[in-house]
Formats: sequence, C-alpha cells, structure tokens
Amino acid sequence: MRSPRIRPLDLTDHATAAAVHRIGLAAYAVEAELIGFHGIPALGESLGQMRAHASNWVGSVSEGGKIAGFLAWQERTDGGVGIDRLCVDPAWFRRGVASQLLRHALTDLFPGRPLTVTTGAANTPAVTLYARMGFTRGPDFSPAPGLRMASFSRP
Repeated sequence: MRSPRIRPLDLTDHATAAAVHRIGLAAYAVEAELIGFHGIPALGESLGQMRAHASNWVGSVSEGGKIAGFLAWQERTDGGVGIDRLCVDPAWFRRGVASQLLRHALTDLFPGRPLTVTTGAANTPAVTLYARMGFTRGPDFSPAPGLRMASFSRP
C-alpha cells in the first residue's frame, strides 16, 4: 500500500469536514489519556465550531480517499505560522503520517518561516516528533488547572 498523499482540505465540503472532526475527536481523546487532562477544548467542539476556525488545512489522504491525518495552521501578523492542530486518525498511528504532514509544512508550505506549536507536555509522541523535526522547546505553561503545555518554535 502506498503512503497517503498530502492535499489541501476544503472544510466547506461536509464529508471532508465531518471526517476531519471525527479524526480530531479520536486523536484528542488519545492525547487526553496521555496527558491526564480531559478538558482539551477541541474535545468539546462541534463540527460547526471547528469549521468556523480561521485556519488553513491540509490532509494526508490515502489512495482510497480516506483522511489519515491533518494539519491546520494560522498565519501570524509577524510573518510566522502558528500550527493550530496536527492530528492523526488512531488507525494510522505509528505509520509516519504526523511526520509526513510536518515535513510537508516545513519544506513545501513554510520553508524558512518561523513556526510555533504547542502540545500537552506529557504527550511524549508529539514532544518527540517536534524535537526530532528541529523544533526548540520553550517554556511550559499551564492554561488551566491540571494542564501543562509545552511550547515549541522553529526559526
């Protein structure tokens, strides 16, 4: 089976948006278990709320048209990029989808531009991924009681 291909995702298409929403809920449920915090805002987000985000979206899409994972980002006023979400369908875990999406972002979407991203500090797979991809860990912070987040940047 070939690796999924990266393509833009159109969240105005209901089927695409519904698949992205389902994958996000499943991925954030796994993260909630990893970090011991079940109040991740995206877990309570409706499909409409997700579609209303002013983000850009790309997906890793299999030959059969199934979305294996997605990356969403927002352009910052300083010319940098804030990665808003990087989610992989649990059925595609440990198959390189997150690495593929992040590599695409670094080389094709935002070459040479500063990037920032956050994840749960206890989310070891994500923390390891960002470090492996050349991100520098910044200070941890706690936006809510019981939640410790790790910040990363890449100049």
